[in-house]
Amino acid sequence: MDGQRSGGQRSGGQRSDGRWLELADGVLARRHHELDLTTGLVLGTSAALVIDTRGDTAQGAELATAVRAVTALPAVVALTHAHFDHCFGTAAFPGAPVYAQAGCAGALLATAAAQRAHWSRHYRDAGSAGSSGGSGSSAAATADALAATVPVLPDRPVCPRPASVHTLDLGGRVVQLVHPGPAHTGHDLAVHVPDAGVLFAGDLLENGAPPSFGPDSYRRDWAAAVGLLLDVAAAPAATGTRVFVPGHGDPLSPDEAAAQHADLLRIARAAEASAAVVPGALPENSLDR
Repeated sequence: MDGQRSGGQRSGGQRSDGRWLELADGVLARRHHELDLTTGLVLGTSAALVIDTRGDTAQGAELATAVRAVTALPAVVALTHAHFDHCFGTAAFPGAPVYAQAGCAGALLATAAAQRAHWSRHYRDAGSAGSSGGSGSSAAATADALAATVPVLPDRPVCPRPASVHTLDLGGRVVQLVHPGPAHTGHDLAVHVPDAGVLFAGDLLENGAPPSFGPDSYRRDWAAAVGLLLDVAAAPAATGTRVFVPGHGDPLSPDEAAAQHADLLRIARAAEASAAVVPGALPENSLDR
């Protein structure tokens, strides 16, 4: 999470903060006002894959309700990384296996308390600033929900090495879980749906804001990771990936994803140049998402 996106507002009680976009047959993205987040849903004949679970137990419950309105299939969860807005809502899917890159559980265990404290304070401050109107009360409600959330750790570690792929059979549809290497974090996981021509990239790609670099990001490696995803998407078995779903913002076309890759290459070169001048140095990071 960073300061480049403002939080959406939650009115009293649980409300539907999102809308489905059908990307292909049985492949949907859900766009959320809160943080401009994008989650995903991929349907097979025996299971439904939920991609990311939102930022607290209340937000996760909203997503779970929306998923159940689409399908009664048993849920399987895949987490793209351990930042709160993508994974703190997992408790809303009890009993579901939770897939993540092998380093994700450790990262979440190590950082959950600090993330919860930081972002609860962020929302409380936003609530105080807007206390005379509805935005203040909704930010305060988000702060309360986040402060009470204990994130569920993923229990299906996969893809321990860069460029590794784990195949997941949903019944009548096979998806690929891909770890392209260090980028937004050291444990990013993308979800590729080859038969539908859709790739969920998590925060490796963004739409509407620059990529979010934080203290656990890898500026010099990020472009290579996105380049690997573009190669995966272009493989003959993929039948031509047409849609790239970012972690925040609307879906991207292949040209838009390639343009962001070019931007990341420029950032990587700048990081290399900075490190050459001051060994070990990197440009300033923004607040992370």
